[in-house]
Amino acid sequence: AVAAVDRKKERDQKQQRQSDPCNSFTMNTYLFVYDLMQFCGHSWIFTNMIIRFMSFGKDSLADTFYSIGLVMRLCQLLSILEILHILIGIDKGRLFPRFLQITERIIVLFVVINSQEEVQGKYIVCVLFFLWNLLDVVRYTYNMLARMEIHYPPLTWLNFSLCIPLYPLSVLAKAFAICVSLPYFESFGTYSIKLPFPFAFSIYFPYVLKMYLLVLFIGMCFIIQNLFSERKAHLGTGNVKKKRS
Repeated sequence: AVAAVDRKKERDQKQQRQSDPCNSFTMNTYLFVYDLMQFCGHSWIFTNMIIRFMSFGKDSLADTFYSIGLVMRLCQLLSILEILHILIGIDKGRLFPRFLQITERIIVLFVVINSQEEVQGKYIVCVLFFLWNLLDVVRYTYNMLARMEIHYPPLTWLNFSLCIPLYPLSVLAKAFAICVSLPYFESFGTYSIKLPFPFAFSIYFPYVLKMYLLVLFIGMCFIIQNLFSERKAHLGTGNVKKKRS
């Protein structure tokens, strides 16, 4: 069903390109520039992390956020545009899975990590950033080449295969980062709200985070199913059958 929907979207976009080639070229150029900016940002972060680890070893892990956190925040804020791209129809991605993935990162990065300085120095932040940037370097490289109608089979396979094991690992890293942050939210009362009389209403933010953990894992199951569907739609099952035989 997902493959049929994707094929229908591709046909609609092809007809739109044929009917308005000038507008299609402009949109494609814009998307290419967007992918290029994201690729440059994530490549810089990924390369910086590797060089720092090779130069300083474990000591580089503790200050990962301080050295690359600004660029990471800019890249994640920029990724919100991807939701808009799908909404206005210039990108053929599925809205809900992409929305879940982007909001997961925004919540963990800005609400959990950025708000608690004690969490920023934890090793889990380095692990999380490494997984995010590894996935995004591959994804935006594939997207840029696809905009130019260049399809490199090994890269296509890597783009739709690497995310299947790495995405669940990134979700586990997000969950661990949230668990690590809970004592600090409890101690400092960050984002916890207690309204005065006559409302007598309070929001204890650690409880909100604990409930969000459940949402995070439910969303993971949905997104993994979508990743398998996308992989099947783009790669088929031919290679799998050959390996089994």
